[in-house]
Amino acid sequence: MKPGDLIRIVKDGHVVEGVLMPLTELSSKNDIVVVKLANGYNVGVSLTNAYVEVVKEGYIEMGVSERRSASTYVTGQTGKLISVVSTGGTIVSKVEYETGAVKPALTADDLIDFVPELKEMGSIEVIDLYRILSENMTPDHWASISRVVGEKIVSGVDGIIVAHGTDTLSYTSSALAFALMNLPQPIVLVGSQRSSDRPSSDSALNLLASIVVALNAPFGEVVAAMHGSVSDNYILVHRGVKVRKMHSSRRDAFQTVNDVPLAKVVFPDKRLVMISTKYLCRNKKENLIIMPNFEKKVAIVKAYPGLSSEIIDFLVDKKFKGIVIEGTGLGHVNDLCIPSIRRAAEEGVVVAMATQTIFGRVNMNVYTTGRRLLMAGVIPAADMLAETTYVKLSWLLANFNDLSDVKKLLTRNLVHEINDAHEEYLYPRWYHGDRL
Repeated sequence: MKPGDLIRIVKDGHVVEGVLMPLTELSSKNDIVVVKLANGYNVGVSLTNAYVEVVKEGYIEMGVSERRSASTYVTGQTGKLISVVSTGGTIVSKVEYETGAVKPALTADDLIDFVPELKEMGSIEVIDLYRILSENMTPDHWASISRVVGEKIVSGVDGIIVAHGTDTLSYTSSALAFALMNLPQPIVLVGSQRSSDRPSSDSALNLLASIVVALNAPFGEVVAAMHGSVSDNYILVHRGVKVRKMHSSRRDAFQTVNDVPLAKVVFPDKRLVMISTKYLCRNKKENLIIMPNFEKKVAIVKAYPGLSSEIIDFLVDKKFKGIVIEGTGLGHVNDLCIPSIRRAAEEGVVVAMATQTIFGRVNMNVYTTGRRLLMAGVIPAADMLAETTYVKLSWLLANFNDLSDVKKLLTRNLVHEINDAHEEYLYPRWYHGDRL
């Protein structure tokens, strides 16, 4: 028997029938199997002195491969065509009532079954690109997602959605923002905090809002569409290079940092309301620039009391090409690390400084430590998030051979990743009322 088989176990006068589930790394005894019953609950059964029969092999699919690249299509009620590029995550899950399991909804028919209103907005094409947890995303994944999205733009689709796990969604949104420039339409990344088997699921509304944005927004930018409050009254549209997941489980976990959201979608009427007037307008399709490469030898180092310079030396010795330091306050790290940072810069490693305070900007001219770091060759990352700085540096190193160009472009505002004007309303309390 193997995971996915329908099995029957007879033991001590009792009969248990259900789907054999995979063992986990936490399973303590080899003689115990886990069976999913018809009511959706799991039960553990010891096979000692038991009779086991395989009722049906391969009753459900288990262990799907990471890369799929299949495409399915459902005709909608308008002439619009929306491409949904699925990379994994809770947003593309559905309940399989036969087993009680939450499975990926990875065909167009699955999505229509899950959110019937999608058909009213246009024809739906689902590209089953990846089935991975977002923490397993790599720069190679960013590159392939960028290429697929670029191909869909060139083919002339009306809207592009990227379904993604929430934990590293902001990294991928930044990657697409740099890899695909002069966009003729928005690229909307969407995820969900709660799976579709829960009454509090945010999947359907986030997905509906993302299509509203993709079809109707005036901007040509990479954005993330996620719940703006714990209720189902509006979805916020965050610029992809300025968004961060700020809570592990709340439905309104995502916030725009050092800026305001671009727009919101108000429910129940699915109305798009612009919030910001500062955005990149839709460009002509022929002006699209696709530069999908990313350098993997880039690291983020968080400054903390007692940080050892050996960490910097290790990265230099391992031939890393870029290091982003998530410094304290205005952009600092302890004095003992400065010689190693100087060595890194002298050996051609691009070292950038972001702040771990999240809100605010780096200013390395205020204190002696900051000035010493500047003299050692550190490049201040202005008000960019550390993760945005990391992605941008990875993209620059892969696409520009001249290090002087890399350093200049790192501090140049390309897709509104840098905001020169900071006002009081940019900070977290902006989200605490109904001002949005």
